[in-house]
Amino acid sequence: MKLIYLLLRSSWGMVAIAIGTGFLSGGSSAALIALISSASAGSNKTSLTYIVWAFLGLVIVGLITSITSQVMLVRLSQDAVSQLRMRLSRQILTSELTHLEQLGNPRLLAILTEDVQTVANAVYVMPFLCIDLAIVLGCLVYITWLSWLVLLILCGLIVVGIGSCQWLISKGEKLLALARDDQDILFKHFQTVTAGVKELKLNYQRRQGFLERNLQPTVAKFRRHNVDGLTLFAATTSWGRLIFFFAMGFLLFALPKILTINPQTISSYILTFTYLMLPMDNIINNLPQISKANIALQKIESLGLSLASRAEVSNVPPPLNTSWQILDFQGVTHTYHQEQEDQSFILGPIDLRLHPQELIFIVGGNGSGKSTLAKLITGLYIPERGRIVFDEELITDENREWYRQHFAVVFSDFYLFDELLGIGNSDLDSLAESYLKQLQLDHKVKIDNGRLSTTALSQGQRKRLALLTAYLEDRPIYLFDEWASDQDPLFKDFFYTQLLPQLRNKGKTVLVISHDDRYFHLADRIIKLDYGKIDYWGIGDRGQWTGDSGQWTVDRGQ
Repeated sequence: MKLIYLLLRSSWGMVAIAIGTGFLSGGSSAALIALISSASAGSNKTSLTYIVWAFLGLVIVGLITSITSQVMLVRLSQDAVSQLRMRLSRQILTSELTHLEQLGNPRLLAILTEDVQTVANAVYVMPFLCIDLAIVLGCLVYITWLSWLVLLILCGLIVVGIGSCQWLISKGEKLLALARDDQDILFKHFQTVTAGVKELKLNYQRRQGFLERNLQPTVAKFRRHNVDGLTLFAATTSWGRLIFFFAMGFLLFALPKILTINPQTISSYILTFTYLMLPMDNIINNLPQISKANIALQKIESLGLSLASRAEVSNVPPPLNTSWQILDFQGVTHTYHQEQEDQSFILGPIDLRLHPQELIFIVGGNGSGKSTLAKLITGLYIPERGRIVFDEELITDENREWYRQHFAVVFSDFYLFDELLGIGNSDLDSLAESYLKQLQLDHKVKIDNGRLSTTALSQGQRKRLALLTAYLEDRPIYLFDEWASDQDPLFKDFFYTQLLPQLRNKGKTVLVISHDDRYFHLADRIIKLDYGKIDYWGIGDRGQWTGDSGQWTVDRGQ
């Protein structure tokens, strides 16, 4: 069982202790049944005294071992779930970005939320399930002690019951697995509901079409598979109870006709079976939850294997090369393999050289490959062909993590953290406050111990906070992807004419993806992309191309 393997992988020592104490608890419960059966037959004063002390001893042993086993398994199960969450998160963060984009956010979110929670719910009942199993095993040992022949008859009934129940369970598991596949599609539709709510509100026909053609059929399919699967598990529960009562009836009415058994033994059997009803009922009722958890673990494992196959080398990067001179891209290409399309978009081959203290605009039409080029430059995309050479050091899987640390980036689809993480500055708050004033956000946002007071701002103001984080990172190379598109005219002008030149004058290389052609004259270089190819390198007012030497010369006018 995958759940048991999950627990063993977390700590096999704790599992051994929990199982040992669980068996002791089950054994003491079976011994209590035997003691009660013996006491019900009557005894002399001496034997009764012995029975009372034995009863108290077994109760104490059963209580202590039961609590110990449950506490150990609760701690173990929660540790296992915590490790599972952290392992998945680390695997996602160390996987190639292109692979994560192919998997899609809905699938990742479904696994991180629904699947992990399903496993957590099943793991929560594992301690009680183990105790119930221990009680069942202890009672079977007691039945064996009473009569091994009766145990053989019961084993025959158990084989029939388990076989028939397993058939129902396997059918139910297949339906629950289909329901889990439906859930991936359902998460995609939920993402449409939350991300496209404005568009759906503004167009009644689109909203109704989405609800009737996409969401409702998926919800109905998910419901049907869940209902059918859980119905089979409910039938399994009822069938298991029927077999259980059949066994009791067999012992009470048929067995005395077959074998010579005294009434005391029959009473012991009935008492044992009555005691077994609750743990057996608990075990059968928890079967759907365990099956769902196994399906969820299969999904998690498939994702983990998929992520592991595309994992990147992750290690503590060495210090940055702040005095770099040349960043070369030599014949770099990247291909988008789009589903349901015969053709793929190819960016490159790109031949590009960057120098310190340059202001470069990357321009081109929509779909020309500007954002893809930005991800290649920053090392988020791994080139399929070609080389990236940073100061005569070839960028490979071993040093790509170090290479990425040289970039501070604000993407067009940026994520804004509410805490200034990963910025090692002893005077962080005061420095951040000064930047907030420069970005005209000091009246909206305050910084307290590296935490932003709010991020509930307009999109333009949120981009300024993202720019604040980039400023504080103080990296050698900056890249801004359509940063000014959400700014008002005054601050847009301030960004292009003041902020960008200030960064360049500090020695930073600044790459700006932009459509604002009225500011192109401020660039040292202009790189135009056209359907994945560099069409031309335009020349701004601050530099010139020296054809003889093949070098770009930047004139600062100093």
